[in-house]
Amino acid sequence: MKKLTKKSVLVLGLFVSMLTFANAEINPIKEKEPKVTSINFKKVKPGSKLSIKDGGGIVLYKESIVKKGDYSKGFDLTSLPNGEYYFELDTELEIVIIPFTVVSNQVVFKKEQKSTIFKPFVRVKDDMVFVSRVSFEKSPIEYNIYYADNYDLVLSEKVDSQKHVKKIYDFSKAKKGNYLFVFKSNGRRFTKTIKI
Repeated sequence: MKKLTKKSVLVLGLFVSMLTFANAEINPIKEKEPKVTSINFKKVKPGSKLSIKDGGGIVLYKESIVKKGDYSKGFDLTSLPNGEYYFELDTELEIVIIPFTVVSNQVVFKKEQKSTIFKPFVRVKDDMVFVSRVSFEKSPIEYNIYYADNYDLVLSEKVDSQKHVKKIYDFSKAKKGNYLFVFKSNGRRFTKTIKI
């Protein structure tokens, strides 16, 4: 009988301790919630490209815009290693650059360093070719025009530090076919093919 009483007390004690643990509030381990950074652009067009690049220009993310209108997307940038980065929206006429820094999983945008690079624009009307570029700051631009079938150089032009570039070329006596314009400005290279 003493053995049965000891066993009953032992089982009762074990049962009480199990109930105590069962009723105790358990604090679940919370997973670290991602810190989402939202990026927004107004009036984007299909074909524009959004990318995230590191300070050395290496592409970490790239997306082609498929819908016309306002663009908004969230990114978790906190997992990037410490360093300098930037968003780049590449449209038909300009490249918008938005730099940011990641330090100890904290993202800091450098809004005062946001910049825009205006691309050269080429338009053909009849046999006249119009080349223009508008910029807020004076920057040199150089370009070469090639006959695309055999890459013969047709013209080489360099314009030093001007905000606005406007050139008109008469192609009425030129050989018919495709011409390739290769522009270099702001450390970038742009190409455009036209048909005469």
